[in-house]
Amino acid sequence: MAAIDHGADAVYIGAPHFGARAAAGNSIEDIRRLCDYAHPFGVKVYVTVNTILYDQELEATRQLLLDLEAVGVDAILVQDMAVLQLAAGTSLTLHASTQTDNRTPEKVRWLKSLGFSRTVLARELSVEEIARIHAEVPDMDLEVFVHGALCVSYSGLCYASQNTFCRSANRGECAQFCRMRFSLQDADGREIERERYLLSLKDMNQSEHLQELIEAGATSFKIEGRLKDAAYVKNVTAAYSQRLDAIIRQHPEQYCRASLGRCEYTFTPDLNRTFNRGYTSYFIHGRQPDIASFDTPKAVGEFVGTVKEIRGDSFNVAGVARFTNGDGLCFQNEEHQLEGFRANRVEGNRIFPYKMPHGLRPGMRLYRNNDQEFERLLSSQSARRRIPVRLSLQAVDGGFELSAERTGSSCKVFLSQAHQKAQKSPRENLVRQLTKLGDTIYECQQLDIPADFDYFIPNSQLSELRRRLVENLNLVLGSGPKIKNLVLGPDPSTKFYPYPYLYNISNRLSQAFYGTDDLTAYELKGGEGPIMQCRHCIRYSLGYCVKHGGKRPQWREPLSMVLGDGRRFRLEFNCNHCQMNVYGSEK
Repeated sequence: MAAIDHGADAVYIGAPHFGARAAAGNSIEDIRRLCDYAHPFGVKVYVTVNTILYDQELEATRQLLLDLEAVGVDAILVQDMAVLQLAAGTSLTLHASTQTDNRTPEKVRWLKSLGFSRTVLARELSVEEIARIHAEVPDMDLEVFVHGALCVSYSGLCYASQNTFCRSANRGECAQFCRMRFSLQDADGREIERERYLLSLKDMNQSEHLQELIEAGATSFKIEGRLKDAAYVKNVTAAYSQRLDAIIRQHPEQYCRASLGRCEYTFTPDLNRTFNRGYTSYFIHGRQPDIASFDTPKAVGEFVGTVKEIRGDSFNVAGVARFTNGDGLCFQNEEHQLEGFRANRVEGNRIFPYKMPHGLRPGMRLYRNNDQEFERLLSSQSARRRIPVRLSLQAVDGGFELSAERTGSSCKVFLSQAHQKAQKSPRENLVRQLTKLGDTIYECQQLDIPADFDYFIPNSQLSELRRRLVENLNLVLGSGPKIKNLVLGPDPSTKFYPYPYLYNISNRLSQAFYGTDDLTAYELKGGEGPIMQCRHCIRYSLGYCVKHGGKRPQWREPLSMVLGDGRRFRLEFNCNHCQMNVYGSEK
């Protein structure tokens, strides 16, 4: 609801079960409430049913789909091809989740042939790759990630959590393997890096690249927001909504928003003041350095200045930032570890911590990862979203008619009452009474009353007209078009992967769909291939990719990442495809 209030055109939400974040489920009744709240604004509600399924879960999934259809969801996000068959008798629209590993025109074309109406593309794609997919499959809606946490492996092809902790990312139980600390060793056991977060990426931020993504063919921007708090959702949604509005104002003949309503904010959105691990635009313009955060997987926040002078139990900061009692601050100590502390008291640019951090030194860069003043602004109602409507009142046979118009729809209500001449001009009172839309989601942009309208209508009747019109507007805007039925397309046996387990076949319906005699899912049988396929490359990040102008490495490969408990994960560098593969643990 906060996302809608702050400008979202659509929201996605986890169902009670079978969503890719097991800890982020919501009841059917809550999803119904969300649909009721969203649809008057023309906002779509998409539900994640994007885990792989086991045979004993198929009937429960079928019932879940029927329940979601009944409460009016607009689409479901799907990974397991069994859901295609379970949804075939419903009116549900299907979106191909990023969990189906969507990174080529061939894959997107195949998904289109199966009846998917939208594909959520892999996070790793560049503008050029997105444009190519759009050019080759122009009738498929393309959704792209623009903000939030990054999975280091191509989504749907990550088995590291299952391999290491028996918690499957494809079942919504990811144990955050990529946020763990590893040492890097060569084939001779020589240590290259010691206890660093080699797979931990910064957070994505494409706020400066929306125009390019639109021109490439993206029709939907996805903000990763699962398990984030309301303040994060408010700030990030508002920031992107404002940027999108600015683009549309520049190109009103080309683009328009997909939902209704105008948002007014009580704060200035600022992406730097919300949870982030540092930002990267990732691969939008091809491979680039500094996409990872080897020193910490935690939120760093915004840079607020450098430590100037330390005196007793306080220090001052060189910079222009303003601080508040209770701010969360952090810095990177001399061992490259992130240390954090709270500001107990603030006097101008002098900070008095609760406890003076041991590793703080003059000249160190200081960051704020919890902004108390900003959190306070976002803790209460921080936005109001209203739909502009144009009202029209006129006298008709037997009474009066009040109508409302907004782009794309209209409605009207009739008041049965004899025409009684007014003793004085009624216009001022009519405007005051009919435009009083109060706590509704509408605001009167214009009220048209004929110049010769001089009839008396009691205030009680005007209030009744206004109330009934609002009810009708809610019905008109909340109904929305019905979704087309799914039609299965040709050749479900198309092959994309060299290892059978990468198809994530974990139930009899998927088994029949792919025409195989075996359940191949890694969660059931394991596999000999990689447990991660990454566009992020450790060798490149350390400056040793000769292909991209780096130094020639002196070590002997293969390299391995080593956990603190001794488990080893072999790395394979597939330079022909600019891809790093991670293989399962070895002692």
